[in-house]
Amino acid sequence: MTLPKILAFVLPQFHRVPENDAWWGEGFTEWTNVKRAKPIMRGHYQPRVPAGGRYYDLTDPDVQRWQAELARAHGLDGFCYYHYWFGGKRLLERPVNLLIERGEPDFPFCLAWANEPWTRAWDGGDSEILMPQTYGLQEDWETHFLDLLRAFKDPRYIRLDGKPVFLIYRSASIPHCNEMIACWRQMALDAGLPGLHLVAMLTGHPQDTREGVFDAFAEFEPMYTMAHRLHRPYLRKEKLMRNLRKVRMWLRGEREFLRNSHDYRGIWRRIMSRRLPAHRYPGAFADWDNSPRRGNARGIVFRNFDKHTFVKGFEAQYRKAIRSAAPFLFFNAWNEWAEGTYLEPDEGRGLFFLETIRDIVAAARRRSL
Repeated sequence: MTLPKILAFVLPQFHRVPENDAWWGEGFTEWTNVKRAKPIMRGHYQPRVPAGGRYYDLTDPDVQRWQAELARAHGLDGFCYYHYWFGGKRLLERPVNLLIERGEPDFPFCLAWANEPWTRAWDGGDSEILMPQTYGLQEDWETHFLDLLRAFKDPRYIRLDGKPVFLIYRSASIPHCNEMIACWRQMALDAGLPGLHLVAMLTGHPQDTREGVFDAFAEFEPMYTMAHRLHRPYLRKEKLMRNLRKVRMWLRGEREFLRNSHDYRGIWRRIMSRRLPAHRYPGAFADWDNSPRRGNARGIVFRNFDKHTFVKGFEAQYRKAIRSAAPFLFFNAWNEWAEGTYLEPDEGRGLFFLETIRDIVAAARRRSL
């Protein structure tokens, strides 16, 4: 029995860049949002504080070594770094560049192109765009591939059947996606690679319905389930619960409330209940609370977090991958602190998520012997 590789998405926005200094203020990093977060209501788990106050800079080689050692010790098989490319303009590229230049830590990695515009609302929408996303034609595709090639040829880069694995966050947004992918596949062969393993991500955005373009699809949780897989009884119940909570809080004299929340256990039940189709890679997540980024009015917060649900949910997804022989399970995320879903230890929950993964993987390895 071959066990799936657990790959965690890594957000590289934990270091300063001139663009963020200009858009958000001098010295901005992802920690800026995390540190200023406040609880919106009673029992709201904010602010999230990294264990030992480790507000790191991701360009520090000691930080990348620490992350790799921690991940490896707890059953993870690699990191999937977000890659930002805007028609030839790169952003937040230094952590991966330094990773390649240093040749260490010796921990597998791959890339996921987060191809959405950057906006002041942090939602990839069309309002108040800070950095637009463009795709161009043949010359632009070739330039982009050549930029990626250095990573693809790194001996640590994650491959399937020898082919570098590359994910695209919003493939449906790319107008000439078929032609671009065909161009990249040919360039990979010309560069001496056996090809590419290209994965379209299933997110909260419209799904790509074009056939024969991608090798597989990866479920990006919990946003995929929230946007596309919730049934009407659940939604009606959530609306009723939100209204009841609002009334109770006003009666208690509390004027702040969670305008948009979901039941942690309910979301996980929906995820666990689904079968895994062929050529589909399952997803998992730790928690969700993006109010540090988007505030009370626009943020989404999961309530009723409980550890037993996570254990049961992750184990179910891992078993799905094993039964379907899926080579990967994608975890959201290693360090999305401002979205409340991270595996790195914090002051409140410590190593719980990582220890859970370690124990489930260890048990599966024993069964496979």
